[in-house]
Amino acid sequence: METKKLYVFGASGHGKVVAELVKSTHSRIEALIDDAPKTSSTGEIPILNTKELVPPQSDVAMIIAIGNNAIRKEISFRFSDYNFFTSIHKTAFISPSATVGLGTVVMIHAIINSDAKIGNHVIINTAAIIEHECNIEDFVHISPKVTLSGNVSIGLGSHIGSGAIVIQGVRIGKWCTIGAGAVVINDIPDGATVVGNPGKIIKHTPILES
Repeated sequence: METKKLYVFGASGHGKVVAELVKSTHSRIEALIDDAPKTSSTGEIPILNTKELVPPQSDVAMIIAIGNNAIRKEISFRFSDYNFFTSIHKTAFISPSATVGLGTVVMIHAIINSDAKIGNHVIINTAAIIEHECNIEDFVHISPKVTLSGNVSIGLGSHIGSGAIVIQGVRIGKWCTIGAGAVVINDIPDGATVVGNPGKIIKHTPILES
């Protein structure tokens, strides 16, 4: 990976956090990329408009640092010709039997335990705990200090808020929103918003597409 030119797509707060993670792991970033950059650099790292991004080639790789799951998905399709890379903080623990997909970021002090499967373009945020045999699909955001007990499934594009707890064996559908601090004890259908302890569905939006 050190031989590649690495780009971070996103120059907002989350983009800066991911840039620091990438720099600590890979030592060098060519630039942050943004559709409408508000400044030309952040510290020593230049910020380029998307029109200035070099064309896809074998020595160019990108990671998408956008917190919004739907926008991260759209950008991944928009730049699908590029190579994507994964960045894992050196303090994170990843079981040798776990798998982590392309474009995923695993932040400081996160834990991913035995046989967990993490999809592509997922955010595993600070100090999150992903227990054994969890299955997290693409474009999910697991916020700081979330705990997923064993054998939990999280569907495409769902967002699990800070400090939420999901008990063992629960299935959360696609494009769900689990509120900060919620305790989820039952399966959750696609498109649901859940808050509270125990978690209750307060909104349910039909999912028309994956």
